[in-house]
Amino acid sequence: MLFYATRIVGDEDAEDVVQDAFVELWKRHEKLDEDEHIRAFLFHAIYTRSLNVLKHRSIKQDYSDSVQDIELRKAQFYQPDNNEAINRIENKELHDEIFAAINELPEKCREVFMLSYLEGMKNKEIADVMNISIKTVEVHMYKALKYLRGRLDYLMFVSLIFMING
Repeated sequence: MLFYATRIVGDEDAEDVVQDAFVELWKRHEKLDEDEHIRAFLFHAIYTRSLNVLKHRSIKQDYSDSVQDIELRKAQFYQPDNNEAINRIENKELHDEIFAAINELPEKCREVFMLSYLEGMKNKEIADVMNISIKTVEVHMYKALKYLRGRLDYLMFVSLIFMING
């Protein structure tokens, strides 16, 4: 009986399964009269209890996996580098600061800069739309970029370019 249970559930639970089967046999010993019935009963009881052990293991493993998954997700959520909420806040703050700096530009300078970076227009197109020379567009772009570099610092300026174009 122990060998049979070991084949199904392994060494760690086999003795408990067999012991439970014999306890059940003892509870029903008056109803079983022939050795063949006892033998069939024991094999059936061991098989049933073994399945229960396997189901229980599966449930425990699923629960453990779920808890582990929840803990992993919680850790990922609170990790500053991967936290979407924190990233959104940081991006919003960066976005607000960049646009505040852009709004501080003189009107024509701001308009040229926004047409170039927000609308993706080429200098020639900007010159045509604003009815100014390409050289004037270039001067306004130079002034805007110089001001923004100084105002936002070099790293923030790089972020500006990626944010606006991305």
